[in-house]
Amino acid sequence: MTIDQLQMTNQHLILLFDGVCNFCNFWVNFLLDRDKEDKFRFTPLQSEIGEKFLKKFSISTKDFDTFVLIDEDKYYIKSTAALIVAKNLTGLWKMLYVFIIIPGPIRDSLYNLVAKNRYKLFGKREACRIPTSEERNKFL
Repeated sequence: MTIDQLQMTNQHLILLFDGVCNFCNFWVNFLLDRDKEDKFRFTPLQSEIGEKFLKKFSISTKDFDTFVLIDEDKYYIKSTAALIVAKNLTGLWKMLYVFIIIPGPIRDSLYNLVAKNRYKLFGKREACRIPTSEERNKFL
């Protein structure tokens, strides 16, 4: 199945995340627990599907300092992606989207600081996350 076919048949927000980053995996678990409306699908940046998405949008396939949120034919990175994810959660998490009014470069400077140090602060896995059988349908 091609990336275009995958996007057409799967009307979900797609999150590409650093599969070996413990911090990134924490957030994937966080979202899995809160995705009550089944809006999200996940794939590691390092996966074959992740690489296809990165190439489609002309994003580096070597530098994984951000996660990527794909919404149909658009993609978002860094703090903008994180805020759009929050907007699509249920409950009070939606309120975080108000921070979108802060200019991107200011928001992204904090994001970049965490991203640059995430392995030192939270550790790194030897291999990408493997979903459990219950989670399998949420991963591409």
